[in-house]
Amino acid sequence: MKAYFIRRLILLPITLLGITLLVFFITRFAPGGPLDKMLMSSAASEDEKSSSGKGASSYSDDEIESMEEEFGIDKFWLHAYCQWLGVLPREDYISKSEYKATNGMVKRDDGAEVVRLVLKGEDRIAEITRKGDALVRAVYLDDGEEISENGWQVRIETPESRKIRKEKRGNGEEVDIGKFSHRAVVYKPAFAGVFQGDLRNSNEYQDPVTSMIGDKITISLYFGILTQMIIYGVCIPLGILKAIKHRTFVDNVSSILIFLGYSIPGFALGALLLSYFGVEKEIFPLFGLVSPEYENLSFFERLGNWEAVKDVFMHTVLPLTCYVIGGFAFTTMMMKNNLMDNLAADYVRTAMAKGVPFKKAVFGHAFRNSMIPIATGLGGLISLFVGGSMLIEKVFDINGFGLMQFSAVLTKDMPLIMGTLTFSAFLMLVGNILSDVIVALIDPRIKFN
Repeated sequence: MKAYFIRRLILLPITLLGITLLVFFITRFAPGGPLDKMLMSSAASEDEKSSSGKGASSYSDDEIESMEEEFGIDKFWLHAYCQWLGVLPREDYISKSEYKATNGMVKRDDGAEVVRLVLKGEDRIAEITRKGDALVRAVYLDDGEEISENGWQVRIETPESRKIRKEKRGNGEEVDIGKFSHRAVVYKPAFAGVFQGDLRNSNEYQDPVTSMIGDKITISLYFGILTQMIIYGVCIPLGILKAIKHRTFVDNVSSILIFLGYSIPGFALGALLLSYFGVEKEIFPLFGLVSPEYENLSFFERLGNWEAVKDVFMHTVLPLTCYVIGGFAFTTMMMKNNLMDNLAADYVRTAMAKGVPFKKAVFGHAFRNSMIPIATGLGGLISLFVGGSMLIEKVFDINGFGLMQFSAVLTKDMPLIMGTLTFSAFLMLVGNILSDVIVALIDPRIKFN
């Protein structure tokens, strides 16, 4: 069994890499990304400016290039993916500056030409030494001393390379090369990716993706744990009762109720509950997880404040009802059917024929075997804890993990999409391994050889 789980753990990062690689490829080439939106906005601004004669603002080439460099759009997609992982260095651009061949140039005795120019941003200085069209030396200076050995590097962008980059961005339209000149770029290569714990910043909110996930996880974890505790705490005893009382009044009425709840979408029920208990009766609040006056209190401060605890409870009742209402039917009926099958099995009938009491036959023999199919899904709860429900969170205006994932897809927020996907996929894979462990613990007959 140990070898089996070691193999599963080894396959986990490989599977995760495959998932993220596929999604990165799709998001890279899917239309409507952040750069496409910038270009469309820029084109619309230029059209407005030309038609109205007013100074409508548009994105500059520098801003568009910064966006390309941030998301690796100027690189081959596989190179950009490796940068996102953190196995290839990312260029943290510090400053850029254009220069002409005749401005501030000093010719040396060997025929080389030396240009010192002040780069945009904090008066940084780059010294470029050229001999004809060949770059001999490019260094970054600080107080006249070369500090390239500390990691700083300088590269030169030629007019030809800048022209090609502009044409790719403009869907192949011809660009006049005379608009461009040589440009010096000072940067410092840095490994900043998943392996370093850096998921970059959201291009929509400009906040670190890791901190955004951490903020939303607590909300989804709160509802996820409560939901599963209620579902399993009610469904397992109810399934046992229905199996024992099969085809009785209790069984029939409970089946009607749980299937009625299963047939009602959670978001539709939420709208009805809000309309009646929130608007008409004014018993429960309409939105959010806490009231504005308790928004800035920490978790432990809320625990020590009775009014804050009451406020969280009142905000929790309606969305939690929507979360659990649809989850009763599946678990209850699975528990009932499994238990009935085991009660009809030969080993239970043999035990009862030997004088074992019915209660002991149910809980001592049949119950444990009936839990095996349910246990196969227990590991997956780790992903359900944090998944949340986008529609329920939308109805109650709860900023949880599910709503954040949906918003990231709508806005084509690539760093946030990749960050939430990586986290969710990791939990799913870990959950599958936990399911195998739980099944092996419950059923000693299972041997993973």
